[in-house]
Amino acid sequence: MRLSEVLERIEGIEVRGSIESEIVEIKCDSRLVNPGDMFVAIVGYKTDGHEYVNAALERGASVIAVQAGNFDTSLIPANVTVIVAEDTRKLLALSACNYYGHPSREFRLIGVTGTKGKTTTTYMIKNILEKAGKKVGLIGTIANYIGDIEIEAQRTTPESIDLQKLFRQMADAKVDTVVMEVSSHSLALDRVYGCIFDIAIFTNLTQDHLDFHGNFENYLDAKAKLFTMAKEGYVNCDDMYARKLMEKATCPITTYGIDNNPFVCARDIIITNSYSDFKMPFNKMIQRIKVGIPGRFTIYNALAAVCATIRVGCNIEHVLEGLETVKVPGRSEIVPTVRNFTIMVDYAHTPDSLENIIRAAKVYTKGKVICVFGCGGDRDTAKRPMMGEIAGKLAGYTVITSDNPRSEKPEEIIKQIEEGMKKTSGKYKVVVDRKKAIEHALKQAQKNDLVLVAGKGHETYQEINGEKIHFDDREVIAEALKKLPESKDKNLYAW
Repeated sequence: MRLSEVLERIEGIEVRGSIESEIVEIKCDSRLVNPGDMFVAIVGYKTDGHEYVNAALERGASVIAVQAGNFDTSLIPANVTVIVAEDTRKLLALSACNYYGHPSREFRLIGVTGTKGKTTTTYMIKNILEKAGKKVGLIGTIANYIGDIEIEAQRTTPESIDLQKLFRQMADAKVDTVVMEVSSHSLALDRVYGCIFDIAIFTNLTQDHLDFHGNFENYLDAKAKLFTMAKEGYVNCDDMYARKLMEKATCPITTYGIDNNPFVCARDIIITNSYSDFKMPFNKMIQRIKVGIPGRFTIYNALAAVCATIRVGCNIEHVLEGLETVKVPGRSEIVPTVRNFTIMVDYAHTPDSLENIIRAAKVYTKGKVICVFGCGGDRDTAKRPMMGEIAGKLAGYTVITSDNPRSEKPEEIIKQIEEGMKKTSGKYKVVVDRKKAIEHALKQAQKNDLVLVAGKGHETYQEINGEKIHFDDREVIAEALKKLPESKDKNLYAW
């Protein structure tokens, strides 16, 4: 493609050199540059792409794009075309849209943002649409899908050039609708800049990612960006930040929820250990809806999914079937066991999500909730004591362990969790090794108890000192169950 086509209608740039030259591909990682590529230097969270301009030149880049004031362009050879942009992240996103032919114009695009519930809501929408006979693309935390074809996900929302490439594959595969998780990082870093969203959904906003955003206002502003890029939006009006977000939105908003007089509402809610059930007014009738995932938070996710799918043409029969049969790996996932207690794996890794899942479990658990959790390293440290205090107040017994410590020492992370735990009278034990922690928790379980293994959900690894080591909570649980004695009737709690 000619560079002039790649740069079509992009404002705020200056070009030195020929814009009629052909470029092979667009890259923002110098290690992936091949001869004839255009390299766009972006300022990253940990590294600055401008430091790798020379590396890109050595690998044969024929076009170099830099951000104004970040690089001395006189150091770039005269035979290389140079682009100076006010914002190279936006340049990268718009260039990618042009390069791949604006694929998001060729299908419906539904974006879901919020601290929690993104993954579950997107899976619900996908399942309903498929029941309606649609071919669906999904982009998110667990995996990406083009119809039935699964593609490994590297991050919740891909970098803009990777996202547009994936969109092009979806458009070429004749996908009807794409539903995607839109993370606050992707919005703040303009990964979805230039996309055309038909529908935007806001689930909630709670403590998370403040290490990146700096403060809550920035976090809210990032989420609100999606509602300036969409044709219409659906907002959970029960969330305490909903009103502020709606004030920042530029598209028409429809509310959903339970308590605050929403336009789309749930009533007469029933929650068990295997499903959630509620009534919803629909077409002047009261429709009862059953969802195959327990928890009050499930009701909100289901309402969002109903809003989006009805809007794009699904009928109520598709909605009912899709919600009742939906399965989401690592989200309130019940692990099969013949024991007389229940085991659940959940991705809860924030204070609010941990509180929600424990409270939900307590509603339908006759015995005690035994909670196993840790906190990730190199992330928001403020939430660690908060989560310890929540577990101490709500769980019958807690096992504090390691999650993804990354570059931090697990013991130091656990100490911070303990600060919150010690504010309560909750009973707990520290077991740093996550495998041993899970084994210990299962040994404590009595009849009618529920063992909640929280924090990692669908993840199949632990990240320790920069290395990802295979670790799947579900696999560890299955192996640990084999080691348990046959009888689980006697009191095994070891306070």
